[in-house]
Amino acid sequence: MKPISLIKKMTLFLVFTLMLVSAAGFAQEKVVAIVNNDIITQKDLNDFLNFARVQLSAESKGKNLEDKAQEMKLNLLDRLIEDRLILQDAKRTLEDASKKKDMYTVSRLDIDPERIKMRIGEIRKKFNSEADYQRSLKLQGLVQADLETRMREQLLMYNIIDLKIKSKIMITPAEITDFYEKHKDEFVRPEEREFESLVIEDEDMAKKMYSDLKRGRSFNEMVQQYSMQANSLTATKGELMKEVEDIVFGLSPDEVSKPLKIENAFSIFRLVKIIPPSKQSLEEVQDTIQNYLFEKEMQETLTKWLNELKAQSYIKISPN
Repeated sequence: MKPISLIKKMTLFLVFTLMLVSAAGFAQEKVVAIVNNDIITQKDLNDFLNFARVQLSAESKGKNLEDKAQEMKLNLLDRLIEDRLILQDAKRTLEDASKKKDMYTVSRLDIDPERIKMRIGEIRKKFNSEADYQRSLKLQGLVQADLETRMREQLLMYNIIDLKIKSKIMITPAEITDFYEKHKDEFVRPEEREFESLVIEDEDMAKKMYSDLKRGRSFNEMVQQYSMQANSLTATKGELMKEVEDIVFGLSPDEVSKPLKIENAFSIFRLVKIIPPSKQSLEEVQDTIQNYLFEKEMQETLTKWLNELKAQSYIKISPN
C-alpha cells in the first residue's frame, strides 16, 4: 500500500475538522421549540442557562451553585417558552402604546439604559473583583453585550408583569383580618431562650472560669475580674448553630454550660430565662399576612395569564 501524501493527509484533516465544526454548529442551532414567530434553539437554551448561572454565581459557589443550576435544568424549556410569551406580549403592548401615543404605558414599559447598568453593577459588586466577574462571564461563554441584552429582556418582562398583574392586586384590611381570624392558631411566637455567653481564647482559663461559675460566681463577676464582655442573645430553635442550640436548649435557668470549642476559642453559656410560646396579635402579623395574600394572588393571576397566552399562541416542541 502506498503511503498517503502530506497534501492528502492535510486535506483529510481539514475535511474532518470542518465536519466536526459543522456538527457542533448544527447541535447549537438545533430547533427545540417554536413560539409564534420565534424559534428556540439549543443555543438559546444554553445561553439562557449560562445567563442564569452568572446571576447565581454572584450568590452561590461550588456545589451549591451546581445544585441550583441542575434544578433549573429540569424545567428549562418550559421556563424559556413562558419567558418568550411574556416578552412577546411586552413588545406587542409597547408597540401598540407607542402607536396610540399612550405615554403612560410607554413610560411603564420602556427600559432606561441606566437601570440596566445599575442591575449589572449590583451583580458585579457581589464578585470579589472585576477579574472574577469577567472570568465568570467567560466561563459561561458570555460577553458584556450578552448580559446587557438578557438584562433588558428580563426588566421588560418584570415591567409587563408589574403593569398587567402586580399593579392590579389590592389586598384589603378586611381580607387580612378574615385570614387572621381563620388561622389564629398558626400565629404563635415559638419558645425563645434568653442566654449569655463568654468567649475565652485560652482553654485552661475557660476551665477555671467554668469552675468558678459552678461554685456560684456570676457572669458579672467574671466580666469585671477578667475585663471581658458578656454577649446577651435571644433565640428560637433553628436560629443557632447545632452545637450551641443543643447546649442552650438543654440548660435550665441560671445553669452554666461546660466550655464549648468554636474555631479557636471556647464559649461558656448561661441560660437567663425561658420565654414560653405566645400568640401574636393581628397588629404584629398584618404585614406578614398582607405579603402572603399578595404573593398568593399574584401567582394565581400570573398562572392564569400565562395559560391564556399559551392558549392564544402557536407552540410546537420538537421531539428529542
